[in-house]
Amino acid sequence: MTKRTATPSLNCPSCKKPIAWNDRFPFRPFCSERCKLIDLGEWASEGHRIPGEPAYGDMPGDEPNPDQPHH
Repeated sequence: MTKRTATPSLNCPSCKKPIAWNDRFPFRPFCSERCKLIDLGEWASEGHRIPGEPAYGDMPGDEPNPDQPHH
């Protein structure tokens, strides 16, 4: 007798549509390429952020100071 395992499922992070973790959803954990690109755009426009202090500064081109110790 073979043992069946349930296919894991989750909700798309963008639209919350339930999806199965299988080949039917090649953009997983997103339900579609559209939702994947929406999420990428949110990160690019800083709509999504990881809380905490910036590593080097807020301005593009800020470089780490080699004389300062790393945290």
